[in-house]
Amino acid sequence: MGLIEDLCSIYGPAGREHVVRERIEKELKGICPEIHTDRLGNLIAHQPPASGKKNAEKIMLCAHMDEIGLIVTYIDKKGYLRFTSVGGVFPELALNQRVVFENGTVGIIGIEPKKDESKSKAGPKLDKMYIDIGAQDQKSAEKIVRLGDVAAFSQHAVWISKTRLSTKALDDRIGCYCLIETAKRAKKANNDIYFVFSVQEEVGLRGARTSAFAVAPQYALAVDVTDTGDTPEAHRMEVSLGKGVAIKVKDSAFLTNPHVKDKLVEYAKSMHIPYQLEVLEHGTTDAAVIQLVKEGVMSGVLSIPTRYIHSTNELCDLNDVEGAISLLEHVCKTGLS
Repeated sequence: MGLIEDLCSIYGPAGREHVVRERIEKELKGICPEIHTDRLGNLIAHQPPASGKKNAEKIMLCAHMDEIGLIVTYIDKKGYLRFTSVGGVFPELALNQRVVFENGTVGIIGIEPKKDESKSKAGPKLDKMYIDIGAQDQKSAEKIVRLGDVAAFSQHAVWISKTRLSTKALDDRIGCYCLIETAKRAKKANNDIYFVFSVQEEVGLRGARTSAFAVAPQYALAVDVTDTGDTPEAHRMEVSLGKGVAIKVKDSAFLTNPHVKDKLVEYAKSMHIPYQLEVLEHGTTDAAVIQLVKEGVMSGVLSIPTRYIHSTNELCDLNDVEGAISLLEHVCKTGLS
């Protein structure tokens, strides 16, 4: 199993990112001389400038470790688990999916039958769903799973072509992969680089806020996934799978710093890296809060075009991923001034 598949397979819903963090830290040992975990759980790996120059730019690169999940709210007499979401879970994509708890317990998401099919045209709702863990009754279920336990979706990674990977948790383990590979390739960078693997992005961009306050960078780039507009009758959006890394212009909570956006475009053109400009109408990334800490941070986003986001079969193209890594490596070596 490769690093991408390994990262995506790990259990790590928001607030339960510790296994992901341990895997990333293992990968970065010997690469970044300074690695620590802050009190919220963010992993921060520091790569000082190779030249030791005092005027090196302080740049923060950020990707979030957490994935969406489900938290148990009630266990009924028959042993079925009621739940609510941890992050943006789409009910229509959750139905009949397999989930796994931290202790390895596996369950299937079912739904109550509609009382009157002729009167109800509404889509499925989470409050009508349950998790079936195969328990005979409440007592036996409580021996396996407790109130407040969190489940993640379960799915194996599959390459559906030579460059296209389908799996759960590409959002945002693919961003974590980009940062790890950048750290390996940019060991002799002339700038002061902080690789931040943040927690709790899916429930409010929480880890990025505290880590950015601690790092206090001049510049920051978040690396995350973004939607595409290239599927049949998709919402109009000029981002397609396989046509290059997406350089964000705007999303629902963030306007890219114009200087940072122009610099990224300039680098992509000069290095002949395929790129796309991204305007995302719904959703945002860690950059939305990073830009606001202390006196402000000049921030941007590199996005990996991804289909079927927040499902168990998110899909990306490795060519877009490689473009993002090449661009990040150049930023580490050259800076953003």
